[in-house]
Amino acid sequence: MVHLEHINLVVHDLQKSLKFYQAAFPHWKVRGGGQGSWYGKPRRWLHFGDEYQYIALNNDGEGAARDLKGHQPGLAHFAFVVASLDGLIQRMADAGFAVDKDGAPDLGRRNVYFIDPDGMEVEFVQYLSDEPAVRNQYPA
Repeated sequence: MVHLEHINLVVHDLQKSLKFYQAAFPHWKVRGGGQGSWYGKPRRWLHFGDEYQYIALNNDGEGAARDLKGHQPGLAHFAFVVASLDGLIQRMADAGFAVDKDGAPDLGRRNVYFIDPDGMEVEFVQYLSDEPAVRNQYPA
């Protein structure tokens, strides 16, 4: 079986980023962290997740994230599956984060997009069926 173990994000402010991801994943915790340098620039880092997967956050970010409305190469967004999209939306709202946009209507899933504190688009998906043919519908 293959699964994504972690994603490594370069951010401006660890605490602002951590607040966003803690609202999304209240069952996760800071697994560890430290400091070091990356190509001569000091940085602090932490791993936020559970025993199996995590988000690595590094605070040596400079400049702006990729223009999400542009066509530059790079990360467009990343997505997480959640059990309750309504619960996630409420937790995010309680923490001060609003939905950026809704996903396209689909019989097999509901999804929304948020922009994290560093301008990265994060999608959250709730699947409405366990059947792959329903979950993964594509236009003909």
